Amino acid sequence: MDMDFEACRRAFQTRDARFDGRIFCAVKTTGIYCRPICPARTPKAGNVLFFPSAAAAQEAGFRPCLRCRPEASPDLGAWRGTSNTVSRALALIEGGALDGGDVDGLAGRLGVGERQLRRLFRQHLGASPVAVAQTRRVLLAKQLIQETRLPMSEVALASGFGSVRRFNETFQQLFGRPPGELRRSHKAETAAADGITVRLPYKPPYDWDAIIRFLSDRAIPGVERVEPRRYARTLDVDGARGLVIVTPRKDGALSAEIRFPKMKALPAVIARIRRVFDLSADPTLIGAHLSQDPALAPLVAARPGLRAPGAWDGFELAVRAILGQQITVSAARGLAAKLVAAYGEPIDDPVAAELGLSCVFPTPDRLVGQDIAALGMPRARGAALEALARTVAADPTIFTPRADLESAIAALKALPGVGEWTAQYIALRELREPDAFPQADIGLMRAMADDAGLRPTPEQLLARSEAWRPWRAYAAQHLWAADPGLAAKGAPKTDDKTPKRTKTDARRAA
Repeated sequence: MDMDFEACRRAFQTRDARFDGRIFCAVKTTGIYCRPICPARTPKAGNVLFFPSAAAAQEAGFRPCLRCRPEASPDLGAWRGTSNTVSRALALIEGGALDGGDVDGLAGRLGVGERQLRRLFRQHLGASPVAVAQTRRVLLAKQLIQETRLPMSEVALASGFGSVRRFNETFQQLFGRPPGELRRSHKAETAAADGITVRLPYKPPYDWDAIIRFLSDRAIPGVERVEPRRYARTLDVDGARGLVIVTPRKDGALSAEIRFPKMKALPAVIARIRRVFDLSADPTLIGAHLSQDPALAPLVAARPGLRAPGAWDGFELAVRAILGQQITVSAARGLAAKLVAAYGEPIDDPVAAELGLSCVFPTPDRLVGQDIAALGMPRARGAALEALARTVAADPTIFTPRADLESAIAALKALPGVGEWTAQYIALRELREPDAFPQADIGLMRAMADDAGLRPTPEQLLARSEAWRPWRAYAAQHLWAADPGLAAKGAPKTDDKTPKRTKTDARRAA
């Protein structure tokens, strides 16, 4: 690891918030590790060590500071763009890949050997994959203890501990006290059924308006409700149906109210919220790279906090993309609403009912064998959706990270109704591939037109985008945001052919 001691020390001496989430300082005399913004007095140089991740500090035997609370720091990945394998592995770990599996299985899903994966984690995070998973579990539990009134048994379950006994032992060993003593107040505890609210930090700036506009344009009645300062939707996670409500805060974080009957689903729900709202991105790092291109520099300057919105579910995203072929965003949203009304399963939650939310998006099993075309679409498209549902029902892991972007695109293009554009779009939004780039997108070609209005071909745009690696997904987002109409007019008329340059843009919704 390249951790310059003096640079790290200066960041802590000045309490530089730019390094929050990137480095952690461990104090040998106290056994505690802190964030750069910790209000505690800066220790002597000979008493500190610096680590690139909380997991590395914790694996070295240090415990989280109770004042600056490392679990409240932005969950940045300084490794992004440096090791895509680690990036994909972390996404799988956040989704629970090591809760019931092992490192060997995780490595196999990524197309690398176990020893190679361990080496990459050591190189980029300073900790093993298991230590990263354990640290995430502990820090989530600590956050739930200090930010919610959940009973300790529910905290243990919600943070991924296999048993309350193991939960108590871990906290006693790490903090030298039982978990209950970490709770600062003693108000009456609420039941899990009443929902909990957690703070989800990010690295500023954050363009909330752009995110909410994107979600509003695609909101499905009955499933989603979008307001200027609030986003709500129903969700199905491993058979548990619930509600999430996300609002912006003023302290570099989003607030997420999560109402699920099974607290065991909480880590997966939080992972999805972080994915959809792109909370792990480092806009300063990405913007500095993209600004080297004169065409992108003014766009980045205009929207420094722009994010690449993620998807709640890979199957839902693929269905919506196929529904939107050759029609407008609003028409596609109407078809999605019909699909939900016909095959969505109801949700029983009083808060959801007050918001006008009545059901969850259909699962693949619900669409298998159905005559989807009867909802008002070409029969070929309805057949493609049914075939897609059948394929995903047989292999639910289809929409998970692969060894590399190329293999992910190949696997996605093998799905019924999915061509190059849709595959790149799914990779961008669901797999969170920062370098995914739908080069045949008409909106992107239009945004890169020269002064005479001549648009580049997909091949020319792809060549131009080489300079934007490894952040081409964010470059695409800036180009779409340059004209609010571009994102709704982006895809080629057909998803498997190179679009012709015509006067009228083909339209597509996803």
